[in-house]
Amino acid sequence: MYKLLPLALLALAMTTESASPVAIVIHGGAGRMVKAKLTPARQKEYHTTLEASLRAGHAILKKSGSSLDAVQAAIIVMEDSPLFNAGKGAVFTSEGRNELDASLMDGRTLEAGAVGGVTTLKNPILAARAVMDHTPHVLLTNQGAEAFAKNMRLELVKPNYFYTDHRWRQLQEWKKKKAEGKNTFLDGKHADYFGTVGCVALDAKGNIAAGTSTGGLTGKQFGRIGDSPIIGAGTYANNKTCGISCTGHGEYFIRYAVAHDISAHMEYKNSTLAEAARDIVQIKLKKAKGSGGIIGLDAKGNIVMEFNTPAMNRGSIDKNGKLTTGIFK
Repeated sequence: MYKLLPLALLALAMTTESASPVAIVIHGGAGRMVKAKLTPARQKEYHTTLEASLRAGHAILKKSGSSLDAVQAAIIVMEDSPLFNAGKGAVFTSEGRNELDASLMDGRTLEAGAVGGVTTLKNPILAARAVMDHTPHVLLTNQGAEAFAKNMRLELVKPNYFYTDHRWRQLQEWKKKKAEGKNTFLDGKHADYFGTVGCVALDAKGNIAAGTSTGGLTGKQFGRIGDSPIIGAGTYANNKTCGISCTGHGEYFIRYAVAHDISAHMEYKNSTLAEAARDIVQIKLKKAKGSGGIIGLDAKGNIVMEFNTPAMNRGSIDKNGKLTTGIFK
């Protein structure tokens, strides 16, 4: 009896030691937000919602839930908030519509699901999860995605659910600038704030998941699909390397396959996550005049939040349980 006690304690120690640390990181978009124009009250709203998102995802991780469920929960909080360019707060196309994109990827299996150009799905991230779990496909778009979501009994809303005065004013400002011949996003100097949301999580089993959700770019052409639902561009997860979610001017993230490129940097050059993210975001993207940022996690729970713009809404709860949120550099 007494000889078994040390063995039991040893087994407990080994079990505890072998369990992966849990961690979660989120973003709420990167762009050129001017600090002087953001009131303290508004900043507090951002920090409060970022914290709520983190806690929603982390609560699942603490109960040994999956990283996929944690990512989904965190993103839903931001999709339901009018503060971000996803779900309720999505920007308008040039025709005055809200067209939403989202994706989710499992780093354990490399399975993924995504939807693009949807207009009636309350939470596009749920549709992305359903595509991954219930179809042999990766990406469904437009009416096909909406018909599938309806069959899956996901919550549908009328298009005006996504309307916010703030985003409508942004569209009118965009139209005015375009009429005056001023810069728009077409030349890579788009100054509007990107509010795309994303999350990467690491669960107790060592599995990484990543997800992204967005309304795209203010004034985008009807039917435009950005990087957010494109696996390898805006979202990527692989247990061997890392999980990544991107935000910014999507055309550049697609051209340079940014999310996957960071993973490949780690796999083929044996770089750390921090080294890979810095190289891609601060050198490669900048050279191409691409604006934006990324969040990422590796298998050891190391976190990165790298961006080349003046601001990126972001936050994390690290493997030690420390919570942080931020907006500006």
